[in-house]
Amino acid sequence: MFEKVNSKVVKVNVGMAGGVAARTGAMLFYTGDVSFAPHQIPGGQAMGGGGGLMRMAGRMMAGEHERTMLAQGTGEVHYGFAGLEVHVVQMQPGAMLRVEASRLLANTAGLQSSIVSVMSSGGSGGGGGGGLMGALRGAATGALTGQGMFTTQLSGQGAAVLLAHGGFLELQVGGPNPIVVDPQAFVAAYGNVQTELKTALSWRDAVGRGSGEAMQLHCVGQGVVYVQASEEKL
Repeated sequence: MFEKVNSKVVKVNVGMAGGVAARTGAMLFYTGDVSFAPHQIPGGQAMGGGGGLMRMAGRMMAGEHERTMLAQGTGEVHYGFAGLEVHVVQMQPGAMLRVEASRLLANTAGLQSSIVSVMSSGGSGGGGGGGLMGALRGAATGALTGQGMFTTQLSGQGAAVLLAHGGFLELQVGGPNPIVVDPQAFVAAYGNVQTELKTALSWRDAVGRGSGEAMQLHCVGQGVVYVQASEEKL
């Protein structure tokens, strides 16, 4: 699988990994007989509502995942991106990895991947309510906090590589109290972790003030939450 070369670069034997999907521009160099082709992440969960709003949500979804390339063949590929820190997550059957699209460097192609609504992570989208209108309010909240409306979900057996600005913090989730994270610092959640975006202000007040500190991502369940040591959006 993936092996860290240093804090900012990983390498992987593509043949042994069964193929690797990585964000466009992440390949640094390779040796051997490796081919690259565009790769698409499947669309996410449906959201109730009319056709026009569904199409709008689809366009938003398409804009919130990174273009990826599939590497196949026999050889070793080195990956890195923009000098950012990397972290390898070894996936286990039954576990789920939800990661911000901009913070996913690469993953083994055998993992099941999809793009899902942030609303499906167990939250109410910062007081936005349920249904499609709640999801659209969640999108506006996401624009303020740096957390997108949609996130990449990976499951199965394999490995994934995360990106972070300023390094990683691994927070264990599972105690009686939730882990509360600044959404701009959130990278990913692994295991059986549910996330909910909350705010002490109403949605209109949050829009008027534009305060990221008013938004909080509450994480409960069992697993690990990865946080970057920075609020900088990747």
